Amino acid sequence: MALTLNLLAEAAAEAGAHVGEHHEPTVLGLGAEGWVYAGVTLFFLIAIFGLKAHKQIIAGLDAQIAETRKSLDEAKAIREEAEALMASAKAQQAASAKEAQGIIEHAKSEASAIIAKAEADTAELVARREKMAEDKIGAAERTAVESLRARTAAAATGAAQALIAAQHDAKADKGLVDEAIAGL
Repeated sequence: MALTLNLLAEAAAEAGAHVGEHHEPTVLGLGAEGWVYAGVTLFFLIAIFGLKAHKQIIAGLDAQIAETRKSLDEAKAIREEAEALMASAKAQQAASAKEAQGIIEHAKSEASAIIAKAEADTAELVARREKMAEDKIGAAERTAVESLRARTAAAATGAAQALIAAQHDAKADKGLVDEAIAGL
């Protein structure tokens, strides 16, 4: 470092000697411009080697990169979790839709079974009522036929009695009785 300063000082002295007319004040053989160069060089050397600024800058950048990676990893994990939740929700929705369709189908089949049973019960009730009506009609017919037979028998008996009474007298009865006795 001292060597660099000496070289700078010599270069500045030679530059001052060549100009000739213009003389600047110098300190330790360096003019204002030389001291600026020396100061900047010294600042960079101290910053790089003494304070180890490059390591601090690199460490800061590494920390920032690590924080960014951590944030990206967290975002990726959150995204994967959200995608899993979305897939789960879609699957649940599909299952719910399928279950609802099954419930609708079951309700339709139950309704069809209830309607079929109602139709069968109605047909059975109509058949039973028809049979009861036919039985009542049959009973009424039998009663009417028996009543008609009884009237016909009564009328026939009455007519036969009237005919017999009109055509048979005591003499005819005596002949019939004699004939019946002889047949025994």
